[in-house]
Amino acid sequence: MRAPSVSVVICAYTEERLGELLRAVDSVAGQTRPPLETIVVVDHNEALRCRIEDLLPAVKVIGSSSPPGLSGARNAGVAAAAGDVVAFIDDDAVAEPTWLEHLSVQYARDEVVGVGGLIVPAWASARPAWFPEEFNWVVGCSYRGLPSSRRSVRNLIGANMSFRREAVERAGGFASGVGRVGDRSTGLRLLAAARSPKECEETEFCLRLHARAPGRVLLYEPAAVVRHLVPRERSTWRYFLRRCYGEGTSKALIARLAGRGRGLSSERAYAARALPSGLAREIRGAVRDRRLAPLGRAAAIAAGFATVATGFVAGLAFGGSADRPRV
Repeated sequence: MRAPSVSVVICAYTEERLGELLRAVDSVAGQTRPPLETIVVVDHNEALRCRIEDLLPAVKVIGSSSPPGLSGARNAGVAAAAGDVVAFIDDDAVAEPTWLEHLSVQYARDEVVGVGGLIVPAWASARPAWFPEEFNWVVGCSYRGLPSSRRSVRNLIGANMSFRREAVERAGGFASGVGRVGDRSTGLRLLAAARSPKECEETEFCLRLHARAPGRVLLYEPAAVVRHLVPRERSTWRYFLRRCYGEGTSKALIARLAGRGRGLSSERAYAARALPSGLAREIRGAVRDRRLAPLGRAAAIAAGFATVATGFVAGLAFGGSADRPRV
């Protein structure tokens, strides 16, 4: 079969990550299986769009006219894409040279509508000794508990995912109703996060894609690798707990939209197997080696789970019908 053509979409919004964006574009240009095109979508920042256009004349640079936010920028990229497949990589990630090769070959199977890959954290500073691999999702990366080999999955992770373009269009694109909230006092910010979750756009989309294309498959292919920058400010306990709370409120939204059975199937398996296994491993390590670092990771697993659960309860209690995404 003819290999599908691939459009790579990179969404950008701030000048602060311009250097990382240029490295991301370079990594796409160096693929063993070149893309049909690379599209940089700038989210409502005309000055940045003009600057990127000057720096990258060989790249298609467009401004997003969709609602502000990552979902709207992704939809603008899909609308501009000409490839059979649209692949997404974050503006602060770098793809391994065989990334697109490993993604695109899986589309030889007609039932495959999406393929995602392994996201390895690239820590700007040393990885915190207390940070457990089970919670790599906090920094947007693949985590302990995902399959170790190619496997069908419920949803893909945004920094390294691809879909058949026609499947994205048929499903209605990414939802704009799961938006970010402004900086407020702590109590109001937590309540606002419960009312307007800021994560899980990819999960909501993948669930909707499954519903509208029954029998189709989303694949996780760990051979397709990108390295995702983790800046210093995301290496703190404060960020860790805030992100866990946001994940909980977002999962409450997913549960309301898709039902707790289908919407939380992966989370139940993760909570029942990966977290207890990780907790036991770290406690055994602390006793065996008489070191504090495993105890720190055990504490992070327990605190992270408790914070996600708190966010989930708050999301169910305060979310309301206004959270329903707009597509």
